[in-house]
Amino acid sequence: MELCTACIWTSAHWSQTVNPNRQASYHGFVRSISASPQRRRRSTLCVMNAASTSAPVSSQGVTQLPRSNGPGLKSISSNKPSSAMEQLDIERGVCIPFRKYTPEMVRKKVLDSRGSILSLASRGVEIIWKLGFYWSSLMYDFLVGRDEEIVPYRARQLRNLLCDLGPSFIKAGQVLANRPDIIREDYMNELCILQDDVPPVPNQVAFAIIEEELGQPLERLFSKISSETIAAASLGQVYRATLRETGEDVAIKVQRPGIEPIIYRDLFLFRTLASFLNGISLQKLGCNAELIVDEFGEKLLEELDYTLEATNIEDFLENFKDDPTVKIPQVYKQLSGSRVLVMEWIDGIRCTDPQAIKEAGIDVEGFLTVGVSAALRQLLEFGLFHGDPHPGNIFAMRDGRIAYVDFGNVAVLSQQNKQILIDAVVHAVNEDYAEMANDFTRLGFLASGTDVAPIIPALEAIWQNSAGKGLADFNFRSVTGKFNQLVYNFPIRIPERFSLVIRSLLTQEGICFTLKPDFKFLEVAYPYVAKRLLTDPNPALRERLIQVLFKDGAFQWKRLENLIVLAKENVSKMSSNPALKKNSSQAVRSQQLESKLDLTETIKDGARMFLIDAGIRRQLILAFTEDSKLHVEELVDVYRLVEDQIDMPSVALEVLQDLPSVVRDFMLSWSDSILSDRRY
Repeated sequence: MELCTACIWTSAHWSQTVNPNRQASYHGFVRSISASPQRRRRSTLCVMNAASTSAPVSSQGVTQLPRSNGPGLKSISSNKPSSAMEQLDIERGVCIPFRKYTPEMVRKKVLDSRGSILSLASRGVEIIWKLGFYWSSLMYDFLVGRDEEIVPYRARQLRNLLCDLGPSFIKAGQVLANRPDIIREDYMNELCILQDDVPPVPNQVAFAIIEEELGQPLERLFSKISSETIAAASLGQVYRATLRETGEDVAIKVQRPGIEPIIYRDLFLFRTLASFLNGISLQKLGCNAELIVDEFGEKLLEELDYTLEATNIEDFLENFKDDPTVKIPQVYKQLSGSRVLVMEWIDGIRCTDPQAIKEAGIDVEGFLTVGVSAALRQLLEFGLFHGDPHPGNIFAMRDGRIAYVDFGNVAVLSQQNKQILIDAVVHAVNEDYAEMANDFTRLGFLASGTDVAPIIPALEAIWQNSAGKGLADFNFRSVTGKFNQLVYNFPIRIPERFSLVIRSLLTQEGICFTLKPDFKFLEVAYPYVAKRLLTDPNPALRERLIQVLFKDGAFQWKRLENLIVLAKENVSKMSSNPALKKNSSQAVRSQQLESKLDLTETIKDGARMFLIDAGIRRQLILAFTEDSKLHVEELVDVYRLVEDQIDMPSVALEVLQDLPSVVRDFMLSWSDSILSDRRY
């Protein structure tokens, strides 16, 4: 940890490249971006929150940059050089002891291989020829003035071209499909349907890889294995098999042969081209081409290592071990390696088949509620979430549970990022758009030092137009469409981890609408957030709760009532979910899932804060007496909402048991205030 802290402290004085200008290239196919962070493996990182070190993580040297498409926006730039990888570490606030990717590692691996020069030359000619021909078509469209009318055709042409160029370009296209800060929306929509389904390699080739990786003949490990692949993609393919020793059904994921040298070769060519163009891209477009390639390369090489995916699965198993509504497959690490992954077979119904889900008698409303809650827990509670929850990777179990597969693409959010996301929700509730804009800067959407004043009215218009219609008409896709326009007009970049968040929410909302067109995503999401604010003992969330309940110094009684109603709704929905009724496993019995809203810790913390914190005490007293009257009626209304949820004698007993420590803290706080007064 000391080493990681030193790394971050040392790197903190190296600045970040910013994105001063937004320029369309030809008819707007490619747009500029700046550096964007990306997720790191949890087992090999130290996450550093800003408050966890006294070293100031900031750039030196303020420079007035040219105006971008968003008028009046100014950014802080650097007067010191920094490598792309160092920039990524600074932005993420992490220290990586072991890397899967560095430009030097890729260069050495490629150039040390036999026949590297000939292979690079032939591949380079192929890429330049195909992309050059496509680019010349874009230039011709622009020159003859038909660039807009032919966009749908060119977008389809691009999708087919990426498929032809192989797995590296397919993955690049899938990344572009979620980056409105790089590519215009009509191209994004086309790339969203980009599939990496490819013909499978012959069984004998795949089986030979399995035997080589596991060191044993297939017959010794598996009593039977499917003669056809269950799924085949650009990086690997999946078989169904039965373990000889236990008779359990498993899924075997095997990497395509020879895929690693192809990926390394393409990454080397990408990075070489990026280095050649980086000076021009920084000067003319305000984007760091090297950094874009580096974060893409990191992610791609992580997906190639199945041992990392096995670790991802174990992390998800640990997170959801006490949640009987979520099914994560077991992983057999003793039968897995870097190119082979063996995991429990999931016998469920893919969300690509909504009719089968309904015919199986699964309660669709309950299943979707479970899915939304699981997604929100990943994002706001664990900070580790599935980065590719498309319908083929999500199953409906016949007992109502939700099951996830394919954990090669997951993303990590630091504790600080999770708290800022909660802040953004709080500021949206309070309609504090200036602070929402500042949250964008803290999350990395805006360069540090950017003047957010021009963005505030745009944020206000987007949120009021979307949320003002109520939960019935709110959907993430419409908000994302408006946000994409905001990204187009202002120097906003989307950090890679948050592009995965956006894709995850959009995909899961799409699944909800497919299974139940009138499903209200926020009617599940809001109660979950309300329950977390009211019951989570995290001090940071306690602070956010106070921010929600006080606006302009006035206590929001109605807002407190709404939070309690929403939180009770969340508890009611989850406790009555069919997945809980059908699943009678020991995990459910031992967990004893709550059927009531447990506010015990909240009440205890409230009593403690009232006694210790003079500012909170003053605000609460004013809340009870504002407008020159005692707000007894409001207090009674709140009590009526919670009286059936809490056991008041038990809560009172716990408060009394906690009284000695509260008194001690009160005396310490009082003595500190006295000493402080004497100093001044």
